Amino acid sequence: MTTTLTRWGHSCVRLDRDGAVLVVDPGSFSDVGAALAGVGTILVTHEHGDHVDVPAVVAAIARGARVVAPTPVAAALVAAGAPPDRVRVVVPGDRLVAEGFDVLVLGGEHAPIHADVPRAVNVAYLVDEAVLHPGDSYTRPPAGVAVEVLLAPLGGPWVLVADVVDYVRAVAPARVAVIHDAHLAAAGARLAAGLVSRLGGAGEVVLLGRGESISIEAVSDRGDLPVLEYDETVAPRPEEEIADVARSRPDPAGHGGDLV
Repeated sequence: MTTTLTRWGHSCVRLDRDGAVLVVDPGSFSDVGAALAGVGTILVTHEHGDHVDVPAVVAAIARGARVVAPTPVAAALVAAGAPPDRVRVVVPGDRLVAEGFDVLVLGGEHAPIHADVPRAVNVAYLVDEAVLHPGDSYTRPPAGVAVEVLLAPLGGPWVLVADVVDYVRAVAPARVAVIHDAHLAAAGARLAAGLVSRLGGAGEVVLLGRGESISIEAVSDRGDLPVLEYDETVAPRPEEEIADVARSRPDPAGHGGDLV
């Protein structure tokens, strides 16, 4: 079974398989129109604007899409008009099936930007035990998981190339595809990607342009995971109750700004 992974700019990737569409982090630096065309489920790692274009995602929800995201993202989407029953709150350790893709939620926090900048909630997504999207973090897969494609951040106020190299070495994927590079000029992106290619140990880094794709073969087909639920008759988990509270009032700490 073949999955097509297409990057639509910065940290936004789209996975297509047999007519099913899963999109991760359609943010303000991405071509969200192309990325979200026909999408079934949207995964969002965290609340920063370069990872979630709130109006575009709310519009996609109105067209029938569902969203999986941590509490601050869910709160922002509901505050912008998204129906709460179309937004699923997740926490690290959750597993689900969305659009036929197996999704394991990992992570927890955004990588540090500065001691004076609060660290946002950031989840990572491991899709089909093959594709790892860490959001703004260096989240590793569970022990024993052989990642096919690591989506490695390359630039930003929290990114050091040395850390990216160490991340690639730790994950040891079959392939590395770059994300989070909108902050870099083309020459800088090529330089950073070249260093990661030479030092990371995972071969030549793939620099996908906007709308360019790679194919992923032999994804897992587990039938023992829960299908993504939006049934409001099911009692909410504690973190979903927290999300309901968050949706009802603004974040007093002022999170959810434009830090990337």
